[in-house]
Amino acid sequence: MQSIAIPHQTLAGDNGYVTLVVPAAFAEKAKFEIWEYERENQEVKSVANPIAPDYEKAIPGVIAYLLVVIAVAWMAGTAAFGQDWVASGRIDGVLIRNGEWWRAVTALTLHGSVKHILGNIVFGIFFGILAGGLVGPGVAWLTILVSAAFANTLNVLLLEEGHRAIGASTAVFAALGLVSGYVWRSKLMAQERWAWRLGPIVGGLALLAYTGTGGPDTDVGAHLAGFVCGFVSGTLVTRFTRFYANGRFQLISGLLALGLVCVAWIIALQTWI
Repeated sequence: MQSIAIPHQTLAGDNGYVTLVVPAAFAEKAKFEIWEYERENQEVKSVANPIAPDYEKAIPGVIAYLLVVIAVAWMAGTAAFGQDWVASGRIDGVLIRNGEWWRAVTALTLHGSVKHILGNIVFGIFFGILAGGLVGPGVAWLTILVSAAFANTLNVLLLEEGHRAIGASTAVFAALGLVSGYVWRSKLMAQERWAWRLGPIVGGLALLAYTGTGGPDTDVGAHLAGFVCGFVSGTLVTRFTRFYANGRFQLISGLLALGLVCVAWIIALQTWI
């Protein structure tokens, strides 16, 4: 009160509290200054105590991702069960529009070359660790899978019916979007200036532009859709942070993600017979 020239007096009470007394003419101004002080200190406290990511707990999720991608690549390469895995599981605009929704999931596990799969493994592990460190491995990969499948479907609906594609890159950029959206929404990087709060969004878009728009065969639409769907999902999962330390919750989420991939492939292979 002294710094803003409000006449005042403090009275110590028996219960340890201090009473602030000001003239009636300054009462409203004093209330506002106290409210402003408390609001500013709450913001500083939230910045000083961010949620600490635990990247070690993300390892099981990326191992599962690696195993699924390699297993499907091996089975597709050897035509396991006498099936054409690429034809059965790739993105096909006509077939997805006719109701074969599972292709939006199965296509995420298929790749056209060693270079293709290696690139998605490297970036998938990197962004998967970031996402898993924030929300836990099970929640991260379930969210990534659902976001990427939705993005594949959205991309098909926006393109011509004859569009075909394979690859986990949509999921990779969904993971990047998840990280960007989660960090932005939970204000892990909150600062006094608005420019700092946009850091996660700007950084995510920069990585998307750098890694997701090059090459003549790059499906830019799928990459952008993956990032956008992942970003939206990242903002939504901030509402359930109280569950992320629960190992059982993470396990169930991870099993749901794995189960969705398995069910999608079972349907795909049976349908193609």
